Amino acid sequence: MSKGNTPRDLASPKVLAVDPYVPGAQINEEGWIKLNTNECPFPPSPLVIDAAQKELDRITLYPDPPARKLRAKIASHWKKEPEAVIAGNGSDDILNCLIRVFSDESRKAGAMNPSYSLYPILAAANGTLWEDIPFETPFRLPVDAILERNFNLFFLTCPHAPSGVVFPIAEIERLADGMDGILVVDEAYGDFAGQSTISLLRKYPNLFITRSFSKSFGLAGLRIGYGVGSPEIVELLDRVRDSYNLDRIAQVAGIAALADWGYYEATIGKSTYIRDFYRNEIESLGWKVYPSQANFLFIRPETKAREHGEKTASSLFEFLKDRRILVRYFGSHALTRDFLRISIGDEDQMMVLWDTINEWLNNA
Repeated sequence: MSKGNTPRDLASPKVLAVDPYVPGAQINEEGWIKLNTNECPFPPSPLVIDAAQKELDRITLYPDPPARKLRAKIASHWKKEPEAVIAGNGSDDILNCLIRVFSDESRKAGAMNPSYSLYPILAAANGTLWEDIPFETPFRLPVDAILERNFNLFFLTCPHAPSGVVFPIAEIERLADGMDGILVVDEAYGDFAGQSTISLLRKYPNLFITRSFSKSFGLAGLRIGYGVGSPEIVELLDRVRDSYNLDRIAQVAGIAALADWGYYEATIGKSTYIRDFYRNEIESLGWKVYPSQANFLFIRPETKAREHGEKTASSLFEFLKDRRILVRYFGSHALTRDFLRISIGDEDQMMVLWDTINEWLNNA
């Protein structure tokens, strides 16, 4: 610094090249309806609250580094051995470990475009050779195009974000069977889909599944994620995992959540019922809505004159925001700029949303 260098001058070029991830807006004020970050609108299980409160007496102590009890509970839930599970500070933590272990400047990683925009950011920060694969038809999986690229690591979001579409299990099997590298299926929204590729793990040792407690379990604020795959992959990920990557409260909360699976089956059922009800309502307007198997809807707004497009989607987005309703707009990609992504809220929130959409429609 004494030689006139600024911190930016001293930073790694690969870090300077990173465009930071931009999450959905977080509004810490009363009176907003927040349908932009796919959080659960329902409270967590009372067992979770009780376990978290009891653990407060022990926060002077470090947590168990590998979160062994939580890993064992997750493994039991999926009928796997504990050595096949890793826990992390949200599933993003696991994704970052995967990038660090299985990619670099010569080991190529990739994902579909559009999908979760954090993947290429993690790759850029790691100096990873990265390639996006475009959808040839929205949002159908181009299996052959993926296999031709010889990826060492490939991320597949299923259910897909932001469309909510689920890719057929047979196509995921073709990828796992045809790839020499690691196939990561990101099932952050998997509980809303009624299917999981975890059933394929014994058949494909190069397959790895990531999941989250943030969506269906209503624990986004505690940042609990996990991965399931071969013990060999888990052991490699543990080499780069931060020693204390999951705090004490998060660990006991995750265990308590899985212990009350019946409660969460009911809340998932409510979310999927509301999702399907409002998909039908929005389709009754003549709008395009993708068949979501996640906890959100991806909709293409239209005016009464049947106009749709970037201008129309942006108009509804701003109209909702002016009335303190937050949804998500992805205007930077040709496949998403005509659409809005709307998280599923509770019954009251969705009724207000529906009334406001109709207000916009009558004035657009």
